[in-house]
Amino acid sequence: CLNNRWRDWQWWLALSAGPLFCLVLIVAGLDVVGPDWIAGAILTFLLLALVYPVLEEIVFRGLIQDSLSERLTIWRFQLISKANLLTSLAFTALHFFSHPPLWAASVFLPSLLFGYFRERHNSLVSPITLHAFYNSVYFALFGIA
Repeated sequence: CLNNRWRDWQWWLALSAGPLFCLVLIVAGLDVVGPDWIAGAILTFLLLALVYPVLEEIVFRGLIQDSLSERLTIWRFQLISKANLLTSLAFTALHFFSHPPLWAASVFLPSLLFGYFRERHNSLVSPITLHAFYNSVYFALFGIA
C-alpha cells in the first residue's frame, strides 16, 4: 500500500492542493505572518499541525467513516462515497463551534479529499499525512488568530 501511495498521481495532486490554496489566500489579501511565531509557541504549532490531524483522522476517517461504510448501502457520487460525504458533513459541522462560518465551511472539501484517500489507499496514513501537511503549511504561513 505504501509503495502505491507514492506512485499515485492523484496523491501528489492532492498534496499540492494545500499550498496552492494558501497561495490563493495570499493573492486574496490574507496577511502572511510567517513561521517566526512558531518558535515562541512550538507546542501550539505541534498541536495544530500534528496532534489534531492525527486525532481527527482517527476519529473521523478511522471510526466514523469506516463504521458508516460498513452500515450503509454502497452509493457513490462520482468518487465520493455516502460514508465519506456524511463524515465530511459531520467534520465540517463541528468546525462551526470554533471557527467563523466561512472558515468552518472551508474544511468541507479537504475533508472529502481526506476521506477519498482513506478509501483509495485503505489506510489512515494518507488522510493523516494530507491533514498534517495542510495544517502545517497553513499555520506556518498565517499563524493563529
